[in-house]
Amino acid sequence: MTPDFTPAGKTFSTTTHIVLPNDTNTLGNLMGGQLLNWMDIASAISANRHCRRVVVTAAVNNVSFDRPIRLGDMVTIEAKVSRAFRSSMEVYLEVFVEDGVTGERSLSNKAMYTFVAVDQLGAPILVPGITPETEVEKERFDGALRRRQLRLVIAGKLDPSEATELKALFS
Repeated sequence: MTPDFTPAGKTFSTTTHIVLPNDTNTLGNLMGGQLLNWMDIASAISANRHCRRVVVTAAVNNVSFDRPIRLGDMVTIEAKVSRAFRSSMEVYLEVFVEDGVTGERSLSNKAMYTFVAVDQLGAPILVPGITPETEVEKERFDGALRRRQLRLVIAGKLDPSEATELKALFS
């Protein structure tokens, strides 16, 4: 049995990496696939902190690559569950880049990952709900249902007429 609700702050995960030569492309920028890997791990830890079960990546959503990350930069990834559904969880990530010489830190990327909690046989299991506490958590929580419905409509898993939150945007 899972608890009814978890405060969103309890799902927070952060990790920091330094961009090494093996992580870069021929232009000296961090390869996108390496960043996606780091984000997947940070968001999996966040999802696990929420439900304390094995979690699997179901979708990588809305990844933006806003600026290049250079060799030698320090990359900090912050992840937090924004909303939980029946067995799935949306994890919101922000990627910050810190210049190792100046110490200047700036937002570089954002993403949303979807995870599903599974049992020992790999079948989806129920997860607790999330209680958003800060204004940012409340905004992300409110938008998560619309984002979920949009993902399901695009994937052909939800009839557009049943996407009530999306329809409300256009009514």
